[in-house]
Amino acid sequence: MAQESVNLRFLRSLETHFPSNVTFEVVTLHDIPMYSPDIATQPDSVQALSRKIKEADRVVIATPEYNYSLPGVLKNALDWVSRSSDQPFNGKKTAIMGASPGNVGTARCQYHLRQVGVFLNIHFINKPEVMIGQCRHKIDDEGKVTDEKTRDVLSQMVDALL
Repeated sequence: MAQESVNLRFLRSLETHFPSNVTFEVVTLHDIPMYSPDIATQPDSVQALSRKIKEADRVVIATPEYNYSLPGVLKNALDWVSRSSDQPFNGKKTAIMGASPGNVGTARCQYHLRQVGVFLNIHFINKPEVMIGQCRHKIDDEGKVTDEKTRDVLSQMVDALL
């Protein structure tokens, strides 16, 4: 089994920031196939993802940055979900966070995600922007955020989302 990504570890760490009366569930994109308009029926994994988004009161997207933009896996999932008849992201309050070993902490990716979100009518929270640079020094292998400023901004993000 592959080591869990740093973004997934940061995402899982959010559970400690939510009040106890909030159900927090992590959903990954590992089972989403490549989008093709030639596929007439959405695969079960895409239907399940769309249903989870639709049923959620709020969404957090945690993403790395690849080549100054969105990872293909995330864009692919958004392309699939955008073809859902019930438009699960429509008006959905959503936070973005991302961690990167570089200094800018996924800034370019997050701006591109906001552009894609316009078509989906995602209601992104604007502040705080959670762009965790030099991430390997801010979370341990067990998923504990070791940097106080990062813990604070994650808490602020959860407060803004709720």
